[in-house]
Amino acid sequence: MPRLSRRRLLQLAPAALWAQTAQPGIDRRAVISRHNPSAGTFDPRAALSVGNGEFAFTADPTGLQTFPALYEKLMPLCTMAQWGWHTAPGKPAGDLRLEPFDTFGREVGYPTSSTGQKPLFDWLRENPHRLHLGRIGFAIEHVEEVTPLGQTLDLWSGVLRSEFQWKDQRVVVETCCHPELDLLAVIVRGRVPVRFEFPYGSSGMSGADWEHPERHRTTEGSRAAYRLQLGRTFDGDSSSGYSVSIGWETPASIAREADHRFLLTPSGDALEVVCAFGRTPAGNLPAARLAQDACRKHWAAFWTTGGAVDLGSARELERRVVLSQYLTAIQCAGSLPPQETGLTCNSWYGKFHLEMHYWHAAHFAVWGRAPLLERSLQWYGRILPSAREKARGQGYQGARWPKMTAPDGRDSPSPIGPLLIWQQPHTITMAELCHRAHPNSETLERYRELVFASAEFMASYAHWDAAGNRYVLGPPVIPAQENHLPRGTWNPTFELEYWADALETAQRWRERLGLPREPKWDDVRSKLAALPTRDGVYLAHENCPSTFTGYNRDHPSLLYALGVLPGRKVDREIMARTLEKVRREWQWPDTWGWDYPAVAMTAASLGQPQAAAEILLMETPKNTWLPNGHNWQRANLPLYLPGNGGLLLAMAHIAHTCGFPKAWNARWEQLAPLY
Repeated sequence: MPRLSRRRLLQLAPAALWAQTAQPGIDRRAVISRHNPSAGTFDPRAALSVGNGEFAFTADPTGLQTFPALYEKLMPLCTMAQWGWHTAPGKPAGDLRLEPFDTFGREVGYPTSSTGQKPLFDWLRENPHRLHLGRIGFAIEHVEEVTPLGQTLDLWSGVLRSEFQWKDQRVVVETCCHPELDLLAVIVRGRVPVRFEFPYGSSGMSGADWEHPERHRTTEGSRAAYRLQLGRTFDGDSSSGYSVSIGWETPASIAREADHRFLLTPSGDALEVVCAFGRTPAGNLPAARLAQDACRKHWAAFWTTGGAVDLGSARELERRVVLSQYLTAIQCAGSLPPQETGLTCNSWYGKFHLEMHYWHAAHFAVWGRAPLLERSLQWYGRILPSAREKARGQGYQGARWPKMTAPDGRDSPSPIGPLLIWQQPHTITMAELCHRAHPNSETLERYRELVFASAEFMASYAHWDAAGNRYVLGPPVIPAQENHLPRGTWNPTFELEYWADALETAQRWRERLGLPREPKWDDVRSKLAALPTRDGVYLAHENCPSTFTGYNRDHPSLLYALGVLPGRKVDREIMARTLEKVRREWQWPDTWGWDYPAVAMTAASLGQPQAAAEILLMETPKNTWLPNGHNWQRANLPLYLPGNGGLLLAMAHIAHTCGFPKAWNARWEQLAPLY
């Protein structure tokens, strides 16, 4: 599959964005600036981040990571990059045994059981894990010594400005991330030393282990008057490391305080410093002010191009929309599919869940920023050989994409994950969104192999039920609503619709490329089982024992055949009754952040703007939105970026279907329809 380099994608994105000039009507800077997030105290639920999609840094109200202990259990202050991973030594011997599942008379194995092999099962789940690359904070020992005077993230420029009082001096800090380099730039007015500290890797939420300094090394490389190069290695393995380059323009001195800690002490009342991270040593480092200038230009270009909304009187929803654009740009627009907590901290050991990739990043295409989706979509080409091998090993054609994985594409063992299938059509849908943004032969050629390999698997996965004269999905299968047992589940509503929709899209790709339609794909698509119903509403799947009782929790994915998808197999009257029943009877505290925009999309497709708005603003734990714009879920999942990306998808879909409630006096521009 033809690939674009990171540099080429970074070059392409601004050009593609500027090509879609804003229409008059919305004062974009006014809309964005009125939602600049701020933090006046050391609030662990209000930490602010700067980043560029490949690299991110999360700070406390000092503008750096000065008091990490206050945040450790709620929202750790981390420095993370897409390439930053660690693998713990000591993998247990042997290979994980696959659990056999009867699949229409043949046995197919899945990595779903830990019986007799729990150490290996756990090791494979936890490795590799994302790594906290290093803590950068002021050398201030006690939080009581600091009085925060205010902190604001200026979204239009991408610069985090922090002020605080310390030792009778007012300290002003400007923190930003270079738009094209994994580099943090800091400008300080005030005389405060800065400390650089480096941890061992951990699969925990912080991605850091500070208790085992003997397991890693920090070595000094080249040292100059205004620069220090450091090398980092783990477990005695030189291939596991990375480089840190620290440079400063103002007079200062740097010294090693401990094995993994360095102190930069300014000579005057100002400090301008940059810190770059990478697999290899950085070349020339830009000055902090030049990095800040590049950051300002990048964010001005981002906000003045692509889609925009002014939601009038719906200011809280508008705040969520604005901050979601920023957060997904810095957390979900990199060269890998994002983990559900992006580059803020670790969830599920830092691995990404491919069924969530669509919810993280598909919105970029409909908001006029398709190159930001393409950065991670191209990764599938790298793991295509292993995805093909997975399909072959299970007796299928094409490529079967993993569920929970790391850059290597290996499916992590889990009682649930390996049996999910709804991530399979995502590559087709996301490629189609990219083609609609750039309808040319280059796009078709770039993703044709992904589209066709996905469709080949989907067609071969569907089983011909001769008695019913139809194709069925499963068993075994676990649907998007994960609380169903795989051996007793078949024909889930959402997955049936998604199979039909994606196979038709794949056929259109063949036609655009001058190829004939694939007969098997049409046969499967046209003869798929009907969407299952009972008592006048849709079921989660055909063998669901009850319409709702005992099964009205987790994702209400029986609604997503309409809204998330066009719903060509859907009876709208039945879906309207199903939506009403779900709103009335679902156990909403057991849902997840992306469910609210997904359900709102169903309401929008049914022409119910008020219902869509009420669902988006529903007061329930998993629909909590923090001051920094993050979608809180629970104590060990303090942010959930599929909620942010899903909200942006929903806004575009509502705009093109039912429209926003008239009382809001809302306006929008340059949002594309979802299909």
